[in-house]
Amino acid sequence: MSEFIVTFTEASGKLAGLLWGNPLTLIFFLGTGVYLTVRLGFVQVHGFRDSLSLIKRHSLGDDRGEVSAFQALSTALSATVGTGNIAGVATAISFGGPGALFWMWVTAAIGMATKFTECTLALRFREIGPDGEISGGPMYTLLHGLKMNRMAILFAACAMVASFGIGNMVQANSVLDGLEFIWPELADHAWTAGTVMAALVGVVIIGGVRRIATVASTLVPLMVLIYLGAGLIVIFHHAAEIPAALGTIINYAMNPWAVGGAAIGEAMRWGVARGLFSNEAGLGSSPMAMAATRTNEPVQAGLVAMMAPFIDTLIICTLTGLVIIMTGAPALSPDGVEGAALTAYAFSQVLGPSGAWVVGISLALFAYSTTIAWSYYGDRCAKFLFGAQAVLPYRIVYTLLIIVGAAVPLKFVWNIADITNILMAAPNLLSLILLVGLARKLKDDYYRKH
Repeated sequence: MSEFIVTFTEASGKLAGLLWGNPLTLIFFLGTGVYLTVRLGFVQVHGFRDSLSLIKRHSLGDDRGEVSAFQALSTALSATVGTGNIAGVATAISFGGPGALFWMWVTAAIGMATKFTECTLALRFREIGPDGEISGGPMYTLLHGLKMNRMAILFAACAMVASFGIGNMVQANSVLDGLEFIWPELADHAWTAGTVMAALVGVVIIGGVRRIATVASTLVPLMVLIYLGAGLIVIFHHAAEIPAALGTIINYAMNPWAVGGAAIGEAMRWGVARGLFSNEAGLGSSPMAMAATRTNEPVQAGLVAMMAPFIDTLIICTLTGLVIIMTGAPALSPDGVEGAALTAYAFSQVLGPSGAWVVGISLALFAYSTTIAWSYYGDRCAKFLFGAQAVLPYRIVYTLLIIVGAAVPLKFVWNIADITNILMAAPNLLSLILLVGLARKLKDDYYRKH
């Protein structure tokens, strides 16, 4: 069994490298974001204040939907604010250098326009059942907006498979990776720890989107404040080094004369891949949560969703990256320390053992919230593909795979996540390119009325 995993890890790593190491892939993702940004008149800039205003209102009215705007955003954020913010950033810097953080910023900045577009369209083409249950997302946008039945099925199938990778196996694996740094004995009890995580997830997801949204809207603000507070202490401790750290990031991202063209290419590859994994702009996941927003104005859902990449990547991932770079963790850490363990090591350089505990606890909370949110995305896809009767079996399989994810190698899980990410993003991005004209019309009409 171990030989099979090693072989499959190597094969999946080659495929992930081919997909993400291809310049055409990066051009497709970044180019789509730039195109949407221009076509929508830099909505992430002129709509920023409106986005904050809508979030502060919590509820957008008594329109049709299942959850408030704040709950929908919390659910979307609970899926994006996960191990990518801790383990993903560390992985990007380890393999792509400090410049990878810059490309994560780029992915987030243009991803705000992508997120606006996909979530606006998701609410425009959502389905509302007789019982008020909402079903929405790129599969419905492809089906109703473009009449692309086969592409809708392709997206739903890839997203459902992706939920098993990015949604639970990566999360469970990274939790164990981070906790093992402060509690090495846990490595001998991976299956037990995975079972506990699975049980905690199962008791929430059985209640559907309303229970998920309730838990997320309580958990997300708390876990973000804990992690940001600890990270800011580390950064303030190295405050004098902030300009040098920022200079290093820019230099490694854009100066081929200093670090070489190959290094810049690796920084771009890892930065874009980890940035997309973290904020999920363009993946088509968040639209499934935002489609349940209690509003009849598609643009309001888009404006609220637009803040997710800003919070997730431009704030939380930046904090993680600065802590790792400013403490010199990649060079000082013991051999073999990577992912979440590297972030824990960086925090412990200033906060001592308590720093590693903060990372471990934050990682567990982040991963838990991501896992419950992605279960909703997956069951929407299962319902689209096989009908409502498939939702409960899907949730059972999803829960059981958490146990498996806790015990398999880290690299294996990350490879699966990278591959499934790109397979579900492709049809979603295609729909955004083809329907950006409609999104712009909806935006213009909304601002004329408001």
